[in-house]
Amino acid sequence: MSNNVEHHPWPPFLPANARVLLLGSFPPPRTRWSMDFYYPNISNDFWKMAGLIFFDDPAHFIIKGEKAFDRTKIEAFLNEKGIALYDAATAVRRKKGNASDLHLEIVEPTNIPRLLRQIPHCHTIAVTGEKSALTVLAPYDIAPPPIGGSVAVPLLGNRVKLYRMPSTSRAYPIALEKKASFYRQLFIEAGIIAAQ
Repeated sequence: MSNNVEHHPWPPFLPANARVLLLGSFPPPRTRWSMDFYYPNISNDFWKMAGLIFFDDPAHFIIKGEKAFDRTKIEAFLNEKGIALYDAATAVRRKKGNASDLHLEIVEPTNIPRLLRQIPHCHTIAVTGEKSALTVLAPYDIAPPPIGGSVAVPLLGNRVKLYRMPSTSRAYPIALEKKASFYRQLFIEAGIIAAQ
């Protein structure tokens, strides 16, 4: 087990118009990055899923001819839609040196109220996996809801809705289209996309 504490490599991405805050657990090791931004691993399903949901094209955010995501296109999309990104932890230890949540020790959880103060229109938090759900809900003694479900969380005097989403890691064994169906419903309920 590594005793090295790893600090989050990026500041929170917080568009002024954000209505949804997506929280993963922690970025993978740098060797897995295809870009210097959230969900950087080219094998992770997050940006493919977003491409499928919003553009009917899982390759929408992939740079043509490269095994890399297009950060500029991604940031413009997030700013337009009002989607904020960060992670449930700001400092961790990797027990086995890999990206697995199972071997991730949370050293410093993220201060969620501090994030929400910077995005006053945000009413929805979505955690992308069990580790992030447990980390965010621990101070409130609230059990994580089932995948696709939500719970009310008392934050900043308001009750913010927290959704537990399926992990976007390839290690989570459900098809991209199935994962996308959970996230599509989240974005509908949060008012990011219109119901069909």
